[in-house]
Amino acid sequence: MSQRDLPFLTVAELSRLIESREVSPVEVTEAYLDRIDELDFKFNAFLTVSRREALNAARDAEQAIARGGIPVAVKDQFWTKGIRTTGATRILADFVPDEDATIISNLKRAGAVLLGKTNMTEFAMGAGFERFSPPRNPWHLDRRTGGSSGGSGAATAAFLCATSLGEDTGGSIRFPATWCGLVGHRPTWGLVSRYGVMTGVWSMDTAGPISRTVEDAAITLTAIAGHDERDPYTSSQPVPDFRAGLNGNLQGIRVGVITEQMDDESVAVDTRDAVLKALGVLGELGATVERVSIPLTAHGAILSQVPLVVEPALNMREWVRDRLQDYGHNNRIGLLTGSIFPAQAYYKAQKLRTMFRNQVHEAPGTIRRAGHSHIERGRPADRRGPDNNE
Repeated sequence: MSQRDLPFLTVAELSRLIESREVSPVEVTEAYLDRIDELDFKFNAFLTVSRREALNAARDAEQAIARGGIPVAVKDQFWTKGIRTTGATRILADFVPDEDATIISNLKRAGAVLLGKTNMTEFAMGAGFERFSPPRNPWHLDRRTGGSSGGSGAATAAFLCATSLGEDTGGSIRFPATWCGLVGHRPTWGLVSRYGVMTGVWSMDTAGPISRTVEDAAITLTAIAGHDERDPYTSSQPVPDFRAGLNGNLQGIRVGVITEQMDDESVAVDTRDAVLKALGVLGELGATVERVSIPLTAHGAILSQVPLVVEPALNMREWVRDRLQDYGHNNRIGLLTGSIFPAQAYYKAQKLRTMFRNQVHEAPGTIRRAGHSHIERGRPADRRGPDNNE
């Protein structure tokens, strides 16, 4: 197989070839780095390419008994020791962490090779790509990638990495995955540590994979998940092998279709048809598909937007006070709005959020899990981002 063909293989296929020593981690890493050099000027997927560090990691993997060597890209929201981590903002243009985020450490422990840091909206806020050229959708360069993890979406869809990581607060994994034709998974809150992830909204932030196949997403999630003493809100449950569950048998699985979302007039006809077709496939595989009413989903965008405006303004209050002009224009407006948002309105949004969660718990077939009722009670200790002013 030509080295130029290696980037088009899945994580699962590359793992088998590396394990059997048919290809080496260095060959695979060089193939991706060459492709980044050749093509990323079209896609603007990367903010930093860590060529030297990637090749060193690949050489180490080549010498190891249990060889890794899968090249990955990660959103520039995650701390990476010795590698610039900007959060796509002028404020952190020269920030170089002295330690890795836990999920980066977990990736390295699994043998991953870090190719670089991917483009994103400033501080992962939803006001657009204002500080760097926006990433472009590999399917059509005039179309958007979605945000805020748009660079990870572009890099994965353009075969500039084998798999990637994004962070999702209000859709930032799911939007790029959907718009770039990929698999994006927002894990259950607490499954993946957020230590070393720049803070957005503490009770909503979670990191997860953006991959080209479901199997690759499962492999990636297995590598990054697990309890972390530095993030006390991570689950202490053992991490299963998510890949092992991909046997195609959905007997006993119940899939709820939210009536208020499917029947909303804003849903495009082709989108609704695609969802219905997918539900039909799930039914053929053995799942029970049921309509479920959760009325407050109609107001879900408002309920999420309130903390998305207020909490970043609190987290970054010193920068908002002293360096407001260093933010992009739209984020300046959002942060100022969040800074003066009425406490009564924020309190009401939290009450409505609790009502929303109760409706989910009360929906037919919903299983309430013990140990997850603490979500609203506080914030994680030492929930670190660079100089979070806390």
